[in-house]
Amino acid sequence: MSLPTIETNLEGQVAFVTGATSGLGRRFANLIADCGAKVALAGRRVGRLEEVAREIEARGGTAIPLPLDMTEDQAVKAAPARAEELLGAPVQILINNAGIPDAQRAHKMDLELINNVFDTNLRGPWILACEVGRRLIEEKMPGRIVNISSVGAYNYAGIGAALYSVTKSAIIRMTEVLAVEWSRNHINVTGIAPGSFRSEMMDGMLERMGDLSQGFPRKRIGDPEQLDSTMLYLLSPASEMVTGTVVIVDDGQMSR
Repeated sequence: MSLPTIETNLEGQVAFVTGATSGLGRRFANLIADCGAKVALAGRRVGRLEEVAREIEARGGTAIPLPLDMTEDQAVKAAPARAEELLGAPVQILINNAGIPDAQRAHKMDLELINNVFDTNLRGPWILACEVGRRLIEEKMPGRIVNISSVGAYNYAGIGAALYSVTKSAIIRMTEVLAVEWSRNHINVTGIAPGSFRSEMMDGMLERMGDLSQGFPRKRIGDPEQLDSTMLYLLSPASEMVTGTVVIVDDGQMSR
C-alpha cells in the first residue's frame, strides 16, 4: 500500500506572498523560503520587505522585495511577470494573504474606506490569482494558490467589521469557483480561515477591545507558526486532490 507523500521540499519553485511585511504573511514567507522556494515578498512598506528579505537570505534562502499596493489594479496584474523576471521562473505558489480591517459599523463607513477594504481584501487578490493562473495555464504548469480568509467569514457579532466579514466570505467563494475552473489545469486553489492569531491586525483589535482570549474556551490566541502545518499540507503532494477547500484553524475559538 502506497502512502501519501508528505513533502516539504519546495526547491525549484517560485512563491509570491502578499502582505509579507508582518504577521501571518511574514511567517508564511519565511516558512516557504526555508522549504527551498524562491520568494517574492509583496507589500506596501518597502523597509519591512527589505528586512524580511534579509532574514531569509541570512538563513541561505532567496527572496526579493516587491513593493505592491493591492488597490492598484495594473500594478497587481504586472506583479507576477516582475517576480518571474527577477527570480527566473513563473510563480507556481501564490499566498493571497493581504488584507485590512474596517473596524467600523457598516453605516458609518465612508466611501474611501469601503473602496480600500474591497480592493485590498477581494479585488486585488482576485486580479492577482487570475494573472498567476493565466500564466500557469499558458505555460502548462501546475500550481498551488492558498487564499487567506478568516473565521470572520462565518461569524459576525454585529460590533463592527461587517465589510471585512463580507470580503472574507467572498474569498471563500473565490477559492471554490477558481478551484473548479482550474482543476483541469492542475492548479489547486485552497484557503485557510484563521481564528485569532498574533499579528498587527490582531494587536490593534486587542488594543481597542481588550483581551479577547478570556472569552475563548482555551483562553489563548494563536501564534503564526501554529499555521505552518496547514500551509505545508496545502502545498504538499499529500493534498494533490484537495482543491476548493478552506481549512478553519481557530482553536475552537468561535461558534459555527
